[in-house]
Amino acid sequence: MKFAEFKIKGMTCDHCAQTIAKKFSGNEGIISKDIDYPSGIGKFEYNPEKINKDEIAALINSTGHYQVESEINQPVQAEPDQLIVAQSNTDSNQFDLILIGGGSATFSAAIKAESLGLTTLMVNSGLDFGGTCVNVGCVPSKNLIRAAETAFHATHSNFAGIKPKSVDIDFAQVIKDKKKLVATLQKKKYMDVVSDFQGLTLLNGLARFKDNKTIVVNGGLEYTALKFLIATGATTQIPDIKGLDEVGYLTNITLFDLEAQPESMIVLGGGYIALEIAQAYHRLGTKVTLLQRSPFVLSKLTPDISDELIKHLRREGMDIQTGLTFTSVTEENGRIKVKAEKHGKQKQFEAEKILVSTGTKPNIDKLGLQNIGLELDKGGHILVNDKMETNLSNIYAAGDVANTPAFVYTAAFEGRIAVENAFTGADSKADYSSLPWVVFTDPQVAGAGLDEAEAKARNIPFEVSKLELKDVPRAIAANDLRGFIKLIRNTETDKLIGARVVAPEGGELIQQLSMAIKYGITVKELSESFYPYLTLSEGIKLAAITFGKDITKLSCCAS
Repeated sequence: MKFAEFKIKGMTCDHCAQTIAKKFSGNEGIISKDIDYPSGIGKFEYNPEKINKDEIAALINSTGHYQVESEINQPVQAEPDQLIVAQSNTDSNQFDLILIGGGSATFSAAIKAESLGLTTLMVNSGLDFGGTCVNVGCVPSKNLIRAAETAFHATHSNFAGIKPKSVDIDFAQVIKDKKKLVATLQKKKYMDVVSDFQGLTLLNGLARFKDNKTIVVNGGLEYTALKFLIATGATTQIPDIKGLDEVGYLTNITLFDLEAQPESMIVLGGGYIALEIAQAYHRLGTKVTLLQRSPFVLSKLTPDISDELIKHLRREGMDIQTGLTFTSVTEENGRIKVKAEKHGKQKQFEAEKILVSTGTKPNIDKLGLQNIGLELDKGGHILVNDKMETNLSNIYAAGDVANTPAFVYTAAFEGRIAVENAFTGADSKADYSSLPWVVFTDPQVAGAGLDEAEAKARNIPFEVSKLELKDVPRAIAANDLRGFIKLIRNTETDKLIGARVVAPEGGELIQQLSMAIKYGITVKELSESFYPYLTLSEGIKLAAITFGKDITKLSCCAS
């Protein structure tokens, strides 16, 4: 395989990049392609026996609208200092540790490795160093969510005596501010952190295993190490829907850079990413239609959570359609049309843009894992134990590429303990039995531990207490009664084993409940603890009391 990189002129939006990419659909000579509108660069990995660089350039030029301006030289057999971003104090191609990936798991691992005095190579391709969270995930999405909340609260009031007015939204400025924030945090929390490391080398390139002790980067230079950590993350899983590959669909990687606000947008998917993005863009003024295959959004959770959340999203005016079977996607006159069936009836949905947010798949295709016999699960994730060990003694995996919870904070934790276990003989383990998580919709959805379905599946004797926010003084005073607090206890021990919260800023409650689960706090102890009056956290006390009493019969401070 060989690589080619071109500067392309004429692109004005992400759809232009998709149009160029379509020119290469089905071309057997193209192994991978990455057309990036913001930078104006097209990167190609190709089989020289089936296509050459001139033919690639000719295909780009054949679009008529876009032209190759120049080739960016990236010699395959480059010397290390031509590819290395930050040079370490080693001149060798042999390292103690090689990290494959450039996200939170590898940076956490690099920090730990530096503290141990290891020589470390980090090889990254695809997203910029920093990975999904800072570049195209947590940071940009939460920034836009907060911007959208500001716009929403400026035009909606819970109080009859306060009349909201209209709000002016400069969408392009919101996106520019988002880009500035991403660039700042990418530099400050990633690149600056490792800038003075003596043992770390950063390398831009595609790593592929030659054997279990050697990787080849960009098809050229070889690097060896005692230990490896694979943390290449995951990307959007594109569903097999007729015609979808032929339209200029967006993903979270491309959506957040659109400075021209879509007038309307179809969102395919009903998971947390789809819901967060759909509500944010709806509140910013885009007409959003969310389409979901399963009968419920957040389908891995119990249906009462989906029902509660959908109720409030629909009240805001979002169009949410569930239980669909998709038949085709087409693009006509700049409009995307999605055809689907529900209960045997044909439906059609139309919008200016379409966002695909239908789950993720691990980034493993280009790693050459078949050369080393690494074991995977059915979804293609690398199988690891609670020490992040794979079936190969010198290879570890962490983050979204592994069969572990897909959160940035778990990835960072896994990267650190992988290095500890690999080089210090530690017995560090990941215990996710009380893991807290949050969906940043409004109201937020948060959880920790088991829900009632999981407790039943494990044959744990349990009881559920569910308190609606209409019975929480803080919610009553705020005139915002959306949501509930649900606690699950072991009836034999009275210990809290799970919690689910749907509430405005409900995510702020979940860490306390996670700690209660982790340290075996009983429901009785939760009900007898002190909580500040007129805080949302008081709802935890009330939900705990509800196991044995009718809280409507208690005084205001639940005595």
